[in-house]
Amino acid sequence: MKLWGGRFTKATDKLVEEYTASIQFDQQLWKEDITGSLAHVAMLGKCGIIGEDEAATIAEGLKKVAKIIEAGEAEFTISNEDVHMNVEKMLLDEVGPVGGKLHTGRSRNDQVATDMHLYLRARVVELVALIAQVQEALLEQAKANVDTILPGYTHLQRAQPILFAHHLMAYYSMFQRDAERLMDSFKRINVLPLGAGALAGTTFPIDREYVAELLKFDAVYTNSLDAVSDRDFIIEFLSGSSLLMAHLSRLCEEMILWMSNEFNFVELDDAFCTGSSIMPQKKNPDVAELVRGKTGRVYGNLMGMLTVLKGLPLAYNKDMQEDKEGMFDTVTTLHGALSLFAPMIRTMKVKKENMRQAVAEDFSNATDLADYLVGKGMPFRQAHEVVGKSVLYCIDAGKYLLDMKLDEYKQFSELFEDDIYAALDPKQVVNARNVLGGTAKNQVEIQLNAASIDLQRTHQWVEDHEQKIDVQLL
Repeated sequence: MKLWGGRFTKATDKLVEEYTASIQFDQQLWKEDITGSLAHVAMLGKCGIIGEDEAATIAEGLKKVAKIIEAGEAEFTISNEDVHMNVEKMLLDEVGPVGGKLHTGRSRNDQVATDMHLYLRARVVELVALIAQVQEALLEQAKANVDTILPGYTHLQRAQPILFAHHLMAYYSMFQRDAERLMDSFKRINVLPLGAGALAGTTFPIDREYVAELLKFDAVYTNSLDAVSDRDFIIEFLSGSSLLMAHLSRLCEEMILWMSNEFNFVELDDAFCTGSSIMPQKKNPDVAELVRGKTGRVYGNLMGMLTVLKGLPLAYNKDMQEDKEGMFDTVTTLHGALSLFAPMIRTMKVKKENMRQAVAEDFSNATDLADYLVGKGMPFRQAHEVVGKSVLYCIDAGKYLLDMKLDEYKQFSELFEDDIYAALDPKQVVNARNVLGGTAKNQVEIQLNAASIDLQRTHQWVEDHEQKIDVQLL
């Protein structure tokens, strides 16, 4: 007989039981479920809703159940449907009928919501810490390459020379936004739904604020319908995760390109590559490719969750059982990708000479040639045309701008002088962009210093929030 089976006259169809059960995946919430139950039963005892001795007995039983599960000795069964009913059945086996009093004043609806809030707030803190590790690896490589120049690209065509450190710090900035999004989402995750009941609250004189205090939530939901039906916090997490994976995927794509013979700008460490079963010479950037590929599943989890919620009336509906697998999968995917990314970036070999050679063999200094003429008084649009003709001349002659003689320059404009060669030197081209956020070395060093301060703040946030959510009930 099901724990809810009083009004039913026959057993659940076996296929229905298997189809509707969630224990296959939500069993990983067992610790959150027991933690929430310990706070709930402590409140029931404090408020006199059940006897203090009964509350103590239930609490001890829950702790025994936790030890059984942790030791791998628990049997989760489909017949008990979900993590809540499985834990409650184990509790009844330990303490007898008094265990049935645990569910006083609550529903599985507010119980499961509480479990997911507890689960996700801890995962967010962990993921912020992992993002910081990736940022630290980027910062280390940037500091080591503050004088390394490579072509910058638009449309995957060489555009203007930039510092490699500047390029890496662009990704640092993306990941900073990702970390800040997760940190900001914490305040919406750290809200307690327990006490909302199935949808309307409860007739028992519960103390929701006391439960929030025990579980270290910052606030409680002020509307019971919203408390049990809200999955915004999961969608927000999946949305932020999708952006994070997009940024990881973009960097993966660049590393894959840079490692090819066509670019040959970097080499990933052997520990983060694999070989071919047939071609002995191959060294494949499989980690980067797989992170790029797994981005799609995170996007899919977001779209799946949005679609589940789009037409649901208030309050709880069985559709919402679909909220967990995508969340769990996204956490696992992000955790794996971020854990690998930091050491992969840190051990990446940068081929500085190849980057320098690439800059010497392109027309990425053409804009500076136009700026040179503007500095001599020529209108930019006219300078643009002069430089375009100069580039075409070089292409036909099989040379680059720095290869042209002064008399060749003068056939396009008498404004050209001997100082043109200094203006077109890649180092000068880079350092000429000495504006806030530019690629000049001193501007990049400002970015590096600011990043170090950002990371200190992030580490402090992680430390503070690890303590903030450290619930000592088990």
